[in-house]
Amino acid sequence: MSSQKQSSSAPSPARSWLSRFILKSVVFVAGLGLCGALLGTLALALAWPNLPDLSAMIDYRPRVPLRIYTSDQVLIGEFGEERRNVLRFDEIPDIMKSAILAAEDDRFYQHGGIDWAGVLRAALANIVNMSKTQGASTITMQVARNFYLSSEKTYTRKFYELLLTFKIEATLTKNEILDLYMNQIFLGHRAYGFAAASRTYFGKQLSEITAAEAAMLAGIPKAPSRFNPISNFKRAKARQAYVLGRMRSLGYLTEDEYQQAVAQPIEIKSAAGTPTGRYAVHGEYPAELARQLLYGVYQDDIYSRGFNIYTTIHSKDQEAAYLALREGVLDYTRRAPYPGPEGSVELPDGIENQPEALDELLDSVQEKYPDNGDLLAGVVLSASPTEVKVARSAAEIIDITDKRALRVIARGLTPKAKPELRLERGSVVYVHKRPEYWELINKPSVQAALVSVRAQDGAVAAMVGGFDFEEGKFNRVTQAWRQPGSSFKPFIYASALERGLTPATQISDEPFSLTAEQTGSKAWNPKNYGRAYEPMLTMRQGLYKSKNMVSIRIMQAVGPQYVQDYVTRFGFDRSRQPAVLPLALGAGSVTPLQMAGAYAVFANGGYRVPPYLIDHVTDSSGKVIMRARPTVAGDTLARAIDPRTVYVMDDLLRGVATYGTGARAHRELKRNDIGGKTGTTNDSQDAWFAGFTPKLVAIAWMGFDQPRSLGSGETGGGAALPIWLDYMRVALAGQPEIPPGPMPSGLSRIDGEFYFNEFPPGTAIARVGLPAPGDLPSGAPAQDGIGNLLDQLGADTSAGNSDTQPTRVPF
Repeated sequence: MSSQKQSSSAPSPARSWLSRFILKSVVFVAGLGLCGALLGTLALALAWPNLPDLSAMIDYRPRVPLRIYTSDQVLIGEFGEERRNVLRFDEIPDIMKSAILAAEDDRFYQHGGIDWAGVLRAALANIVNMSKTQGASTITMQVARNFYLSSEKTYTRKFYELLLTFKIEATLTKNEILDLYMNQIFLGHRAYGFAAASRTYFGKQLSEITAAEAAMLAGIPKAPSRFNPISNFKRAKARQAYVLGRMRSLGYLTEDEYQQAVAQPIEIKSAAGTPTGRYAVHGEYPAELARQLLYGVYQDDIYSRGFNIYTTIHSKDQEAAYLALREGVLDYTRRAPYPGPEGSVELPDGIENQPEALDELLDSVQEKYPDNGDLLAGVVLSASPTEVKVARSAAEIIDITDKRALRVIARGLTPKAKPELRLERGSVVYVHKRPEYWELINKPSVQAALVSVRAQDGAVAAMVGGFDFEEGKFNRVTQAWRQPGSSFKPFIYASALERGLTPATQISDEPFSLTAEQTGSKAWNPKNYGRAYEPMLTMRQGLYKSKNMVSIRIMQAVGPQYVQDYVTRFGFDRSRQPAVLPLALGAGSVTPLQMAGAYAVFANGGYRVPPYLIDHVTDSSGKVIMRARPTVAGDTLARAIDPRTVYVMDDLLRGVATYGTGARAHRELKRNDIGGKTGTTNDSQDAWFAGFTPKLVAIAWMGFDQPRSLGSGETGGGAALPIWLDYMRVALAGQPEIPPGPMPSGLSRIDGEFYFNEFPPGTAIARVGLPAPGDLPSGAPAQDGIGNLLDQLGADTSAGNSDTQPTRVPF
């Protein structure tokens, strides 16, 4: 009996084994836990000191791009990989904050940086799928990743992310963390932060967005390349619906607000100045030049430090200059012989009746031949002398029937047209909408430039360096060295006034030539335009009519070396203005910007005011870090030429713009305060008009980048002056006319003409005529009989103004 009890009370072998197993398992798990804790502590001890310092967050300095503005605060350029508009936390609307929390982290204000429920959910999903397919990133974790870590899905990176998340939560407030997130997160199309994204996708400030728009923006961070509304509107719309549903369930939206947001149509419209939008003003050339100038100071730092450059450009003037230059170039292109279509494609029969196929073909054409501003690429469907049909898309067929438009392309519509000129089915062309009709016009090959500066301080008001900035950033205003032709003559005349000639001096206009023996190289036989000559002209008449023979004899009288030295006072490079007689015809080299600075001397009373483009620069906080200190007319140190010379030249150049080769300026603008001079070089390779009022100077140029003739009959008055006029009509609108100022002392007006007091009638040089052929010694350059007269006045015909050094026109 007792033995039976004893055996029944003893543990069975199975139960004993189970107890030992449980005990060992507990010990083993405890050991593993202890080892894990020790390893975790060790890892934490090793990793924590290596976590990055949070100074970048505490002292947040986002990578804000360089922005460039006109003087009236219009954005014309933005440079930098990241487009960002930083807002303070209280500047971000509550609806945007609610949408972000609903989409990304609705327990943001409750958890300590890590949502453990979300982590468990993601871990289970990853185990089930046997891959890292899902994450549980909170807003704090995303901030940690964006500031310091990569986005790679590795456990090591995740471990560091968790540690850094704890550190951020311990250092910053929740509002500060959310503020960083909203300004830092990438949202597609180079937009960083929700303020920039609002401008990129909706064309509006963040403060103006609706609940529907906020939900669409809040849906982007999950996959910026796939969920932004430009790249994939359908997916963005689906993601928006999810976010709106979350906002309703969390109480951020009432049922009525939710229904209204769901029903609201979304309009995608990029703001001007964003990567996907256009700028309100075509200021590409001055914006690029301003960037280059600041880059010379700060190098690559300019693209991330939030600098703002405020230029001297005026937005109204700049856009007027852009439009004037475009129209001037297109007008020349209409006059020039039609060169044939841009290219051709195989156009299957009947494709017009297959909209999808036609659109697909046209898309490929427009990739190769993109639109150029208001020049729109298309394909000819049919062509005859009375009508050309051009397809822009299956839904947009343009009929060109106006006789004025057909006249321009007539040589391509004749049955006998050469193959390269022929317009036919499949020809790739550009069309352009004029006010009254559509026209077919080739993409111009000619170039032009226009620059204007304020006469009093040289501030650049407008600058257009070519027909199309996207075709190349070469700025012809500052980089194109061209012969100025007759537009250079006023500087020759000015030098003569200070050497004893007067506007009344009689000068021979008979043909002039030098033999090879006389020049020491080859014969020189310059011509007047149109090969028209007169026996004698006054200096005033010679300038009005732009007579080459008169200018040559004036320069010969004054002395080439003196002229070379004299013109440096206007800002021209001495090395580019050779001391030879052809300089009288503008055979040196200048840029349009140099010409603008030089003509400003005539406009402002005789002061050299170097042109400048940047008024001031601010940092990201708005503090001014650079400011221009321009030279201003009236500064005695800036005096370039005698005020009497300026007064007389102003009168002469007003006469040119009223009665001479530039008379169209006065005729069309109906102002008496305009002075100017046309310029045309040999074989019409360069066409210029340089004109001014007492407040504004503008220079227009036209030519080919690789110099060649613009064509027979093309002159400065016909090619460049129209550009200048179209610009000045806008720039001078509402500006009162400014009469000439008082005559300076030392200058007299006798019998209607001007004389310096030291060169009164009877003493001033009255006549510059031809010498008898026998008066010239063999091999000696012709002196035109003027040397003796200058000698009698005590003038040194070879002496220059040695105290004036060549000066480059700076900004």
